[in-house]
Amino acid sequence: MTPHNEAGPGDYAEAVLLPGCPERAQWIAETLLEEPRRVNAVRGELGFTGRYRGLPVSVQATGMGRPSLAIYVHELVTGHGVKRIVRVGTCGGLEEDVPLRSVVIARSAAMDQETGEEGAWHGPDERLFAAAAAQAQAAGIDHQACAMVSSDVFYHPDPLGRFAAARALGARACDMETAWVLSGPPRLGARALSICTVVDNLVTGAEIDMAERQGVFEPMARLALETLYVDSADAG
Repeated sequence: MTPHNEAGPGDYAEAVLLPGCPERAQWIAETLLEEPRRVNAVRGELGFTGRYRGLPVSVQATGMGRPSLAIYVHELVTGHGVKRIVRVGTCGGLEEDVPLRSVVIARSAAMDQETGEEGAWHGPDERLFAAAAAQAQAAGIDHQACAMVSSDVFYHPDPLGRFAAARALGARACDMETAWVLSGPPRLGARALSICTVVDNLVTGAEIDMAERQGVFEPMARLALETLYVDSADAG
């Protein structure tokens, strides 16, 4: 048990999916996991543990943004023995050819105010990244592996322009969490990856209606689970 998590010893698997939204965490657990059980409901950030193709896997909602995510990751890794983390979230496209409903596998990421600084860009765990890219290709998922940029600010007076420096360095999608997902967990001894579904495009102005959003996440969630399954098989 930790300050923001009521789960006990052994309640979490060592492999965890991290959506921001608690409703999405519940949907993933109840739709894609075998025998899911709820292990956390503190502050409404739901956590579940079950199995995927026999592999123990947990799903924990983290809320929005870097500060909230960092709290949950710290407690999962240091308090519950989590070793592998895959963010499953939403992102915005920063180029016209980053279509809605497609999947982005983060090849690197930085915070928007730090893109030009030394050491600002961080990459995923290479083995998890390779497994995700291979599984996406094999499954025929519309995807791209590319750089992303993250920001602590959701509403901004210049939504696209603020990412000009990151775009010049190759960032093709944006969110609020991926930069920390790739930089924080490794410092705690965990391996990490970020996979996102594109729900809007800052260049074209296109966006997915809220009513449709839950239905477009399944390819991303299945890809994340397959990635963990393949990674476990390769390791063992």
